[in-house]
Amino acid sequence: MIRIAAIGDVHLGEDARGLLRPALEHLGEHADVLLLAGDLTRHGTVDEAGVVADEFADLPVPVLAVLGNHDYHGGAEHEITELLGRHGITVLEGENATLEIGGETLGVAGIKGFGGGFAGKCASAFGEPEMKNFVRHTVELADRLHTSLAELRTDVKVALTHYSPIPGTLRGEPPEIHPFLGAYQLGEAIDANEVDLAVHGHAHYGCEQGLTPGGVRVRNVAQPIIRSAYAVYCVEGAAQPVPSG
Repeated sequence: MIRIAAIGDVHLGEDARGLLRPALEHLGEHADVLLLAGDLTRHGTVDEAGVVADEFADLPVPVLAVLGNHDYHGGAEHEITELLGRHGITVLEGENATLEIGGETLGVAGIKGFGGGFAGKCASAFGEPEMKNFVRHTVELADRLHTSLAELRTDVKVALTHYSPIPGTLRGEPPEIHPFLGAYQLGEAIDANEVDLAVHGHAHYGCEQGLTPGGVRVRNVAQPIIRSAYAVYCVEGAAQPVPSG
C-alpha cells in the first residue's frame, strides 16, 4: 500500500509564509509522497515561488508537482520550476518520476493540462487560427501525458494534472466555464494507460471524487475542496481515502 498525500491551489503569496508548514512537519507519519496539483502561487512570480519552496522543501517525503495557470501568469514558469527544483521539489511538465516505497514502485506522470471541454460539449480545431491553436495545445499536452504514462513500468501509476480530466469533479462549478477547467483528452490518456489514481486541482467549487469513463478514480484536491493542508489516498490497485493529517 502506498499513501499519497495531495494538495492543489494553495495560491501562496508573501503574506502566507509559514501558514502551511506546521501542518506538514509530521507528514511522514501519514503519507509516503506529496503531490502538488498546481496553482502554487497567486500571480506566478519568483518571489511567490520562494514562499512555496519555504513551505514544501525539506519535508520527510518526496514532493512532486505540476504548475497551474496562476503559476504561468507572470511568464516566469521556467524560473519557478528551477527554483523549486533547487529546493528538492520536482516539477513535472510532460515528464514522469519513479519512486521506491516500501518495496513497491510508484510512478507519477505530470503535466499542467489545458481546457477545451468534454465529450459532446467541447471545442474543436476548426475555424479561426486562435481556436485551432487552443485545441491543438490541449491535444499536445494530453499526448505528452499519454506518452509519459506509457513509459512507466511501476506497481502503482498516478496521473498528476492541474486541469481536470473529467467533468465529474467539476460538479458545483458553473457549466459555462467547464471548457476552461479541463478537457476530455486528458481523461483519454489516463484511461489508455492503466492508471490507479488521477489527481488534479483548479476547480475550487467542484467536488472531490469522480471517475473516468474507464473507471479510474479521480480526485480534485484543490484546497477549497479538501479544506485541509492535504488529503491522503491509499493506493493498492484502487485508491481509497484515509483521514488527512
